[in-house]
Amino acid sequence: MSTENNSTDHYRCHDIVDVESGQPITSAVMFSAGVVGNIMALVLLEVRRRRTSPSLYHVLVTALLMTDLLGSVSVSPVVLSAYAQGKTLVGMSANAEVCSYFGFNMTFLSLSTLAILCVMALERYLSIGHPYFYERHLSKRCGYITIALIYLACVIFCIAPFLGFGEYVQYCPGTWCFLDMSHAEVKGQVYIGFYASFILIVTSTTVVCNIAVLLLLVMMYRRRVSAHSASRSMTEEVEHLLPLATITVVFICCTLPLVLRVYVNLTGSHEERHAADLRALRLLSFHSILNPWVFIILRPSLLKILWRKLHKPQESTLMRGKTLNSTSKDGHLL
Repeated sequence: MSTENNSTDHYRCHDIVDVESGQPITSAVMFSAGVVGNIMALVLLEVRRRRTSPSLYHVLVTALLMTDLLGSVSVSPVVLSAYAQGKTLVGMSANAEVCSYFGFNMTFLSLSTLAILCVMALERYLSIGHPYFYERHLSKRCGYITIALIYLACVIFCIAPFLGFGEYVQYCPGTWCFLDMSHAEVKGQVYIGFYASFILIVTSTTVVCNIAVLLLLVMMYRRRVSAHSASRSMTEEVEHLLPLATITVVFICCTLPLVLRVYVNLTGSHEERHAADLRALRLLSFHSILNPWVFIILRPSLLKILWRKLHKPQESTLMRGKTLNSTSKDGHLL
């Protein structure tokens, strides 16, 4: 009986026209944090770009932050408007156009963000693991083309629900719309299954690339320590890898629950699915808010300060050892 009531409540949420609950202050804080964070990160990135020559990595980071900013300004105001009017996304338009718009944006932003993160991980792997190929064949132009292809592919995928493959539906309290994660038709199940599988595959690829880069950096560090060579390029690679690895971990934490919910729904286990689906959907929205703050906190200038502080004791110890050695040598000569 409990399962039947949960299922009924799940489908009732698809059609309600009045917001029944929720905290608009939470949405306002999320919106502010997303916009302010992305703008600050973009400003810091622009300042760094003017000091150094722009690279493929900076093109990809800029695209990621712009995508996150687009998500904040295109989705959050709709939620705030729904709370202000007391109307759900379905109730704000005659034929649920607002709900479809919201669902399209959520799906597009989640896919494009993940794809850009994967490309960033591949770029780091190629730059460190295959530097000759990287310098010869990859450039900023490749980055612009790749970003354009990612956007195009994501738009094509997100248009499919308007053509009968999958469906954008409303979730309680009526301020969220996303792909139907428990579609009854086979076409809808295949569509949402493909969405979850794509996220899982691309996320796995990103993780594998980051682990490979980390192993390469460790090997490079050991070689340079044994050869007593400079580590400036090593420091630069760590500056790039640390934010990327952190964002990857954040993205996994934010998207994996959604992927699991899709697979659970596809297997036919529907008990309390609406509450779990909604939690996974809300968690997904946190990613674009956390991304810019990772870049702000782990910006290169701060990392250089930490790097110098960590190495200062070692350098002072080394210098003290050299001084003692020279003193002892002078004593022997005398």
